[in-house]
Amino acid sequence: MKIRILNSASQDLIDGYHFYEKQQRGLGNYFLDSLFSDIDSLLLYAGMHVVYFADFHRALAKRFPFGIYYQTSNQEVLVYAVLDCRRNPAWMRTHLNATK
Repeated sequence: MKIRILNSASQDLIDGYHFYEKQQRGLGNYFLDSLFSDIDSLLLYAGMHVVYFADFHRALAKRFPFGIYYQTSNQEVLVYAVLDCRRNPAWMRTHLNATK
């Protein structure tokens, strides 16, 4: 199985990096390291997470309040979004629908 991070999720990671880097220098890098570790864990645990918004599994990040929204397809994990769980669920649904 392999993991593919789509452009929409890459942009979410970049946005998160900038947010945390503004909070404290170096925290953005820690954010990326942590989230990539959580994404890598999908090689073992893909498909075991609860389904949200009818189409996407959501894995919760270990160190930051973020959810990793993904689908599995033909021995591939497609990461569609990496979203802050403190956001409005209606906004998240709209964001996820735009990634399809």
